[in-house]
Amino acid sequence: MTVELYDTTLRDGTQQEGISLSVEDKLRVARTIDALGVPYIEGGWPGANPKDTEFFKRAAAGELELTTATLVAFGMTRKPNREAAGDENLAALLEAATPIVTLVGKSDIRHVTHAINTTGEENLAMLQSSFELIRGEGRRAFYDAEHFFDGYRRDRAYALDALRAAIAGGAECVVLCDTNGGMLPREVEAVVSDVMAEVGGDGPGRAQVGIHVHNDTDCAVANSLIAMDAGVTHVQGTLNGIGERTGNANLSSIIPNLTLKKGMTDVVGEGAVGRITHIAHQVAEIMNLSVPPSAPYVGNAAFAHKAGLHVSALAKDTDLYQHVDPGSVGNRIRLLVSELAGRATVVMKGADMGLDLDSADAMAILERVKELEHLGYSFEAADASFELLVRRHTGQDVDRFVLESFRTIVERREDGSMVAEATVKVWVGDTRLIGVGEGNGPVSALDHAFRAAIGGVLPLDELHLADYKVRILDAQAGTNATTRVLITSSDADHEYTTVGVDANIIEASWQAMSDAYTASLLARES
Repeated sequence: MTVELYDTTLRDGTQQEGISLSVEDKLRVARTIDALGVPYIEGGWPGANPKDTEFFKRAAAGELELTTATLVAFGMTRKPNREAAGDENLAALLEAATPIVTLVGKSDIRHVTHAINTTGEENLAMLQSSFELIRGEGRRAFYDAEHFFDGYRRDRAYALDALRAAIAGGAECVVLCDTNGGMLPREVEAVVSDVMAEVGGDGPGRAQVGIHVHNDTDCAVANSLIAMDAGVTHVQGTLNGIGERTGNANLSSIIPNLTLKKGMTDVVGEGAVGRITHIAHQVAEIMNLSVPPSAPYVGNAAFAHKAGLHVSALAKDTDLYQHVDPGSVGNRIRLLVSELAGRATVVMKGADMGLDLDSADAMAILERVKELEHLGYSFEAADASFELLVRRHTGQDVDRFVLESFRTIVERREDGSMVAEATVKVWVGDTRLIGVGEGNGPVSALDHAFRAAIGGVLPLDELHLADYKVRILDAQAGTNATTRVLITSSDADHEYTTVGVDANIIEASWQAMSDAYTASLLARES
C-alpha cells in the first residue's frame, strides 16, 4: 500500500490563532517542508488575500524551487448560478499556475441550503463544472469534500453524490473532510469503508480517496491512521498539528507512525524521518511558535525520563521505557533531575559530562538536589546549573570569576522614562574588576555592568539571552514571595538553561546569569 502525504501547513495551518506569515516566511516554510519529501505542499488560496496571491506569483517566477514536492493551489468551486469560465475564484486559481488545484466544495446538504443558499442539484452542477474547467486547462484536480462526515450522517446518498459529481468533472482524488473535527475512530472507519466500496479505486466513476481531519476530539492522528487502514491512500495534515481551533492532523506524528510503526518507507524522502524533529522545530521557529514539550516524537520531553524507577531500567536497556529509538526521529533521550530521581539518573547524567560518579557521589548529589528543590530550585530544565553543581561537588574548579558585590538602581524620570543602572565588582584571579552598565531594567543593567567589568578578560561576547522566565513560588506571601528565575542563554555552539531562586528577583536573576556565564566559559575551554 502506498500513501501520499499532503501538507497544508501554509493554508489550513495558518488559520491558527496568532499565526501571521509574511510572503517571505511562507517561502521559507515551503522550502523547509520540501526537505521532508512529501508529495504535495498546499501553498494557500490565491485571490483570497494579497499575501497568498503574491506567494504564488513569486513561486511561479522561480523563487520557490521544490526538489520533491508539487505545489498546490487551493480554492472554492464556482459560485451558484454562474458559468465556471467566468468565476473570479477559479480564474485566480488558474493564474497561480500550479500543476495541481484543490477545490473545496459542499457535501453536506444542510450547508448547501443554509450556507450557500442554493439547491442540491445546483451544488452538484457547481462541483462538476468547476472540475471540468480546471481539468480542461490541463491541471490535475483534487476535491476537498467539506463537512463530508457530518453530511454523510445527515444524508448519505447526497454526500456520495457530491463525490460522484466531482469525479465526473475530473477530480482524481476525493478527500473526506471532518471539518468540525467531531468524529471518533470507529465512525471514521465505517464511513471510509463505505465510501471505498462506492467510489474508491480505479475505473469509471471511481477515484483515489483521501482524508482530512481536525483535532477537536483529540483524535485527528488516530482518525487519519484508521482511515488508511480502511483504504484511503491520500492523507492531509499540518506540521506540529497547527490549525484552526484545536488544530489539524499532526504530520509530525503521522510520518514517524507510518515509517517506524507501519514500516512504510516510501511516504517521505530517504532519511527524512530522522530529520523530523529538526524540521518541526524549524517550521515552528519561522512561525514564532514553540513545539509543545510533550509533543510525541518531536517534543523536547518526548523522550524525557524523571522517575527513578524508569531511569534505573534505562541504565540497563534503553528500550525498556522507550517505544522507539529517539535518534530515529532526530530527537534525544533526556534524564530529568529532580526529587523524584534516583541514583541511576545522576550516574547517567554524570556519564554524559564525562564523569564516572560512584554510588556515594551520586547519592550525595541527589540529596543536595532534593535540598535545593525543597527551597524552590528546579533542575529538570536547568541542565547547565545541574552540571555546575555536579562538577563543584566532585571538586572541579569551575568558577572563572568571583562576585564581590553588585548594586542596581532604577530611576523613573520626570518625562516618564525608566533608566536602570548597575555596578558590578568581580575578581578574576587576583585582579579586581569593576563595571558599570545601563539597561531597560535592573537585570539588563546588571548584565551590561558585568560584561563591562570582564570585557577583554573573559570571552563572553557571543553569549546572549534567549529566554527569561519568572515564577512566584509562594503566592500567598505576596510581594515577599520567593521567586524562581529560569534563563536560557546561547552562544555560537551551545544553549545553556540555568536557574536561580531567592526572595529578591535581582539576586535570583544573578544566580541564573552567573551560572550561564560560567557554563559558557567552560564550554569554550573544552
